[in-house]
Amino acid sequence: MEKIAENKMGTQPMLRLIISMSLPAMFSMLVQALYNVVDSYFVAQINENALTAVSYAFPIQTLLIALSGGTGIGINSLVSRRLGEGRKKEAGSAATHGLLLGVANWVIFLIFGLFFSRMFFESFTSTEEVIVMGTQYMSVVCIFSFGIFIEMNMEKILQATGNMIYPMLFQLTGAITNIILDPIFIFGYLGVPAMGITGAAVATVIGQILAMLFAAVVIFCKEHEVDITFRGFRLSGKVIKEIYVVGFPSIIMQAIGSVMVMGLNAILTTFSETAVAVLGIYYKLQSFVFMPVFGLTAGVMPIMGYNFGAQKKKRLMSCLKIGCIIALGIMLVGTILFWVIPGELLLIFNASTDMLGIGVPALETISLCFIPAALGIMFSTIFQAVGKGAYSLIISVLRQLVVIMPVAYMMAQTGVLSNVWYAFPIAEVFSFVASVLLFFLLYKKVIKNLGRSREQLEQASRF
Repeated sequence: MEKIAENKMGTQPMLRLIISMSLPAMFSMLVQALYNVVDSYFVAQINENALTAVSYAFPIQTLLIALSGGTGIGINSLVSRRLGEGRKKEAGSAATHGLLLGVANWVIFLIFGLFFSRMFFESFTSTEEVIVMGTQYMSVVCIFSFGIFIEMNMEKILQATGNMIYPMLFQLTGAITNIILDPIFIFGYLGVPAMGITGAAVATVIGQILAMLFAAVVIFCKEHEVDITFRGFRLSGKVIKEIYVVGFPSIIMQAIGSVMVMGLNAILTTFSETAVAVLGIYYKLQSFVFMPVFGLTAGVMPIMGYNFGAQKKKRLMSCLKIGCIIALGIMLVGTILFWVIPGELLLIFNASTDMLGIGVPALETISLCFIPAALGIMFSTIFQAVGKGAYSLIISVLRQLVVIMPVAYMMAQTGVLSNVWYAFPIAEVFSFVASVLLFFLLYKKVIKNLGRSREQLEQASRF
């Protein structure tokens, strides 16, 4: 048990620990959100069709992030739990497997980018300029996506050990590089030929590749609590299975989000392509609200996983409570902003009068989901941290398929576009209630008895 006690995740005061581990991730996530907005801002300067093309591409980018992020979450959960149990060698094995999985996942999107990009856009629109622009953009993003797949897994490995500074620097490297290169490649500055929307994609992948190279130097040249080595390495189906017990539900959760956006795009297209662009803008703007919360979860997940593995119930529950309070505060600020200055937010993207007319009520209505979403995200985090990724999957399916799609379709049948946006808060309330029920089930079956000996459990069962 000496090894467990040495790690700050098992000993440091909880609020200070959460702040120290979450702030770097939250800061880097905010920079990522800034990149998302800046990227779309420059694309919007080309024309509205360019912005629409990026909006149509968004579900595939979401799918890419789902596979990379979900695999990373599975690695993070397994590594942190093994460290909490004092099984350092097994933690190293999980981390080594994670790097190989990053390469394997990239191959899937390499094939998609090479052969299926144009087919994807043709299934949603007949506007040739949107098809051409979207195909150019998405082909580059998918073919060169090895940067994000490998970097993401290295980032999650380090976060699992309690190291949040380097992962922050990796993300900053990618995002800042992207922000700097966007106008250079899109409009052709400093002797670089103007590449239009293709330039936005090139800037994106260059940032990802630089972040990956930085992460590789840190992973292989610095000392860490987890040893990553390919010497004598043997691929283990058992380790891969343990990673994806948590990771696969997370992948499906985010992939369902991609399916949801594609479905919503299909519904909104029946009104106008401007409505599709508004949905794309919403997702860019909401990243300023959700990204800090996701940064918070990046900090609390290894804390939860470690203390679950170390059988420290009090610390596990304290982490959840404090995390919920912080997440609620962030989401409240976001809700207020979406209600007070929705028009100003849309004008960042060169919004036309038509777009403002559609977008203002959209932002006001959709933001009603932020508060229940804060708690839902935190419950999903503890489900993943303790190895119950299937619970998170249930919530995601309920939110994004069982409720939101049918409700959005039914609202569209009224012929009033503004009604469609109510599908978001309705779905979030349903999923929040389900999250609470599943958490109480988890608490009763698993968390309640953490740290109690078999004799104590037998004694309690007699009363």
